[in-house]
Amino acid sequence: MKVRASEHEELLFVPLGGSGEIGMNLNLYHYAGAWLMVDLGITFADASDPGIDVVMPDPAFIVERRQRLSGLILTHAHEDHLGAVPYLWPQLECPIYATPFTAAILRAKLVEVEWGHRVRLIEVPLGGRVQVGPFDVQFLSITHSIPESNALAIRTPAGNILHSGDWKLDPDPLLGEATNRESFAAFGREGVLALVCDSTNVFERGRSGSEAAVAASLEDLIAARRGRVAVATFASHLARVQTVARIARALGRETALVGRSLWRTVTAARETGYLQDAPRFLSDDEAAYLPPDKVLFICTGCQGEPMAAMARIAGEAHPHVVLEEGDTAIFSSKVIPGNERPIAAVQNRLIAKGVEVIGERDHFVHVSGHPARDELADMYGWIRPRISIPVHGEARHLAEHAKFALSLQVAKALAPANGTVVRLSADGAQVVDYVPVGRLVLDGDRLLPAESEVLRERRRMAVAGHIVATLVLTRQGELAAAPRIAMAGIVDEDLSGVGGEAKLGLALGEDVARLPALTRRDDDRLEEAVRRALRQRLKEHTGKRPTIRVEIVRLGEAVRAAAREHHARSK
Repeated sequence: MKVRASEHEELLFVPLGGSGEIGMNLNLYHYAGAWLMVDLGITFADASDPGIDVVMPDPAFIVERRQRLSGLILTHAHEDHLGAVPYLWPQLECPIYATPFTAAILRAKLVEVEWGHRVRLIEVPLGGRVQVGPFDVQFLSITHSIPESNALAIRTPAGNILHSGDWKLDPDPLLGEATNRESFAAFGREGVLALVCDSTNVFERGRSGSEAAVAASLEDLIAARRGRVAVATFASHLARVQTVARIARALGRETALVGRSLWRTVTAARETGYLQDAPRFLSDDEAAYLPPDKVLFICTGCQGEPMAAMARIAGEAHPHVVLEEGDTAIFSSKVIPGNERPIAAVQNRLIAKGVEVIGERDHFVHVSGHPARDELADMYGWIRPRISIPVHGEARHLAEHAKFALSLQVAKALAPANGTVVRLSADGAQVVDYVPVGRLVLDGDRLLPAESEVLRERRRMAVAGHIVATLVLTRQGELAAAPRIAMAGIVDEDLSGVGGEAKLGLALGEDVARLPALTRRDDDRLEEAVRRALRQRLKEHTGKRPTIRVEIVRLGEAVRAAAREHHARSK
């Protein structure tokens, strides 16, 4: 980012994640030479990234400026808002501010990393106010699908900002308090320069609905079932967990939690005063011995995650929980765009076993945690911002939100993509720069750029297969034997099996024999020539472009290497 003469006092907004996509939120504010980060989340990989589960924004821009990073504020405890902290905090080393439940969830995650004890985690009471560098930040409680979701009233001499976080207006929440509308209206009366706001459900008319209405619908649904019932929902959706547990008790069933993340969330809730009247939850092995009509399972895996409880149950890979004909699986959640295929795969396995599968398209089993248009209109009415900055949505959501805000008499609306530097002032919102953005992925225990050569090659292998060609030559470049070929993921009747690999090796040997002697004596030239020859032959057979590795062994070198190895062993 270029440094302008006036930058020190400018109020800037820079999203590095969560604008133009749903998930992995990372937002930055700048004023008086200091930076404030709001949220640091993840998203989950899809089938296009083999071997990858977790994806997160690349924080390189702010890492370069971490000496001026005053702190990180977490709006709530969902993974797409705090899930990247255990992976990225060592690059930032800034204090973290969160309300009690969010802090409890984060502490449970930090216990699992060796440097977790170093994190300065500052617990802020509900409705609390903190000074983070030049930013005066007040936490405003607002309903969502998890306890203690917070909007942030950010005050600076250059103007006030409301950062909405994730929210809805539930008139009858089953967990936590209803939104205090007056606190938002009071902040609006102070004068608000910009509203940076959730766009997830901007296309939905009306209101998102109440959790209490879902509770009544689920009770009717479960009461009509006689076999085992398994309800899959988000592990963080404590109101839904409480709802299902109350229904189970009313119907004479015991409730069991199936999934590690559910236990972590429930433990954090009880530590911070929630779920105090909920019945004791059984473990999955305890519940396995109950009669089918006396048990109700709450499971992770509502989005078809392959390692979550519902996928393991469907695949008969769970050690304790079995669903069979006469049982019911209820997916009490929204289908997040992009997850349609894995969810369908899990549901199809269950249906094939005779399990009745119920989802949001079949019955009223879920309400969203994000605001529909009437709720957005309420928020704009309370806050009355000069500028609307839509975030937390794909490009289509942001564009529609900006259009909707203008219809509500907001003077200026700007929908930034990740990496956009937006200056906020009395003159409006202006794009003044762009900064590099990217994604990091967790590959085992390593962080890699999403576009690293390792992952590009892995994607090519997943799509087109892989081939290894081994050539043994004399130092003069003559083949000592036909090249050996090993293939994986390449399907062709003429090439499949050992015979096909041998046939391809003989053909490659003929190609190599026709090469100039100078090429056959130069490893680099020979490797490239072999790669070209194989690519052409495979294109003729399969139409694919697999990854190709060429191994060249020179006989003289092989003999010397064997002699060195024998000498080393004889010592």
